[in-house]
Amino acid sequence: MVERGPEKAGVGGSIPSLATIVLNQASRELLSSNNFFFVGDRVRVGSGLTNLKSLIPILTTIPEIRKLLTQGSRFSSLSVDSFSHVPLTGYAVTSILRGESTGGFVLMSKRKDLRKSRPAALPKAPTGIQGLDDITEGGLPLGRPTLICGCAGSGKTLFAIEFLVRGALDYKQPGVFMAFEETSEELAQNVASLGFNLKDLTAQKKMIVDFVRIERSEIRETGEYDLEGLFVRLGYAIDSIGAKRVVLDSLETLFSGLTNAAILRAELSRLFHWLKAKGVTAIITAERGDGKLTRHGLEEYVSDCVVLLDNRVSNQFATRRVRVVKYRGSRHGTDEYPFLIGEQGISVLPITSVGLTHDAPIERIPSGIPRLDTMLGGKGYYRGSSILVSGTAGTGKTSLSAHLVHATCRRGERSLIFLFEESPSQLLRNMRSIGLDLEPWIRKGLLRLHAARPTLYGLESHLVAMHKLTDEFKPSVVVMDPVTNLSSGGTVTEAKSLLTRLIDYFKTNQITTFFTSLTTGERAEEATDIGISSLMDTWLLVRDLEANGERNRVLYVLKSRGMAHSNQVREFRLTDHGIELVDVYIGPGGVLTGTARLAQQARETSEGIARMAEFNGRKRQLDRNCLALNSQIQALHLDLETAQEELQKIGNQEKLRKAAEAQVRAVMARARYADPLANCAQLMNSNYRKEV
Repeated sequence: MVERGPEKAGVGGSIPSLATIVLNQASRELLSSNNFFFVGDRVRVGSGLTNLKSLIPILTTIPEIRKLLTQGSRFSSLSVDSFSHVPLTGYAVTSILRGESTGGFVLMSKRKDLRKSRPAALPKAPTGIQGLDDITEGGLPLGRPTLICGCAGSGKTLFAIEFLVRGALDYKQPGVFMAFEETSEELAQNVASLGFNLKDLTAQKKMIVDFVRIERSEIRETGEYDLEGLFVRLGYAIDSIGAKRVVLDSLETLFSGLTNAAILRAELSRLFHWLKAKGVTAIITAERGDGKLTRHGLEEYVSDCVVLLDNRVSNQFATRRVRVVKYRGSRHGTDEYPFLIGEQGISVLPITSVGLTHDAPIERIPSGIPRLDTMLGGKGYYRGSSILVSGTAGTGKTSLSAHLVHATCRRGERSLIFLFEESPSQLLRNMRSIGLDLEPWIRKGLLRLHAARPTLYGLESHLVAMHKLTDEFKPSVVVMDPVTNLSSGGTVTEAKSLLTRLIDYFKTNQITTFFTSLTTGERAEEATDIGISSLMDTWLLVRDLEANGERNRVLYVLKSRGMAHSNQVREFRLTDHGIELVDVYIGPGGVLTGTARLAQQARETSEGIARMAEFNGRKRQLDRNCLALNSQIQALHLDLETAQEELQKIGNQEKLRKAAEAQVRAVMARARYADPLANCAQLMNSNYRKEV
């Protein structure tokens, strides 16, 4: 029996608001056999049902429940006993299963749209710092304090300053910087190198820089110690310009005279609650302690967001790193991410922030070498692809890249070359030796060369420099020669991480990238020293072949994604008019290149000439034989004609003789007066004998 109370309108139609279902014995046994069991007036779920979603098909097998479902109710989310909500589709049904002493149970159903009831995401204030907003998925918590902690020289103050400057310039949010260590003049001078003009921002009432002098000797711990004076001063600054962002730099100076942990924790809590009450997004800087995030070890517990900055030295290279240690109410990247303080502020380039969402153009661009384009499906490289040329020293990797650059500039597009071994003038001189004059493209503004040793500074500095030059120059082709040298500026893992980020950046901007990789002698030829071959779209391999006392270059396409390409080996020649690719000679002894190929070709040419001479001699002899035979045939034809004429002559003479004899007989017969009949019979016999 099914009993229903009054129906209520819900999403998708009316549904039973209350139904009492009386289970028969068969239904109770079915529930019991599916990990349900009855305890008093409760229907409980056994340990075998770990996923609430699996309850749905079981419950719908109960005839009484299935009948109720056909009348408008359905299970989309289920909570049993604990009333916890587990969404399974767009709507939720909260179900309370209660066993009755008589074996019945009550099903209460209520639908609601989970999408409408989902709590709003935590509001955030974008920092404007490149890459940091990707890590924090939008910025710092809006209207909440964030703790920036780190050792000396890690960039805490600059981090905070940029947060205020970007907020004032990019997001129209005025800010207050309250300093306890540096004066406003010192701060203005320190950040001027980043392009930040604090004096102009202050004059425009977009920022207030307030220096508060605190002497430790003037601080006395008492039970009534508080920060009311600071609150009044800071509150006035906030209200005077309508500030939305606040920076306190730093807590150690503010609480330098306090050693009582209870008082310190209470005042920290008061400070953070006061900032929240003011509705400002605040950054508080703190020095890192010994084995702790901060010196006091308390600030990180009362902060909503904690960002740790670090400046460590590895292999004689200093690298700054940032890590979001804590972020209440929001997801965030938890790894360490290198960052750099450059001419335009802080740059964080996290590898995890780069998504594989870039477009894949189908446009093709020529390589500058026609026969290489033929090997690549007849059209060259894909625009925006990454190309790798690997090989040992002296195989012509840089020359291949120069042909691509030359062809790009000839189309009126820009090219950028990063050199890690040669100076710009050296590259220009070397390329002129093979017929490529790149200097005119530099004068026309179509080519820019940037040379720097990988050991000049850390890898992250190289990365930021490449980003900056690329953003400024906006090339369509970028060459890095050679990428293997980057490993000398850090570990192989760090170099690969840098190149991965660069490749994703270039692909996102549809910039064709050409990498050269130096293969050392002890490694396999079809391998790279920093393991980036899997990231490449096209991989060309150049190598040397030693034979007959000389070395010759060969080239072949190891892979080229998305296009048909040749599997043939081509000899690679550097001439005074550029690179030439010629077919290698495959002989009985293997592949022949260089002078061996030329010698073999000369031998084949000589043998061909000899065979042609022999053929011509035999042909002339046969021609003479044919002429002789033709002469004989003509003579025989003449003999035949003569014989036929003689035969014809004899036949005619015989006819004339017979005709003359007949005529003589006739004359003699008339002279003898012979019987005509007898003459006639005689003539007939004569004709008969003639026919026989």
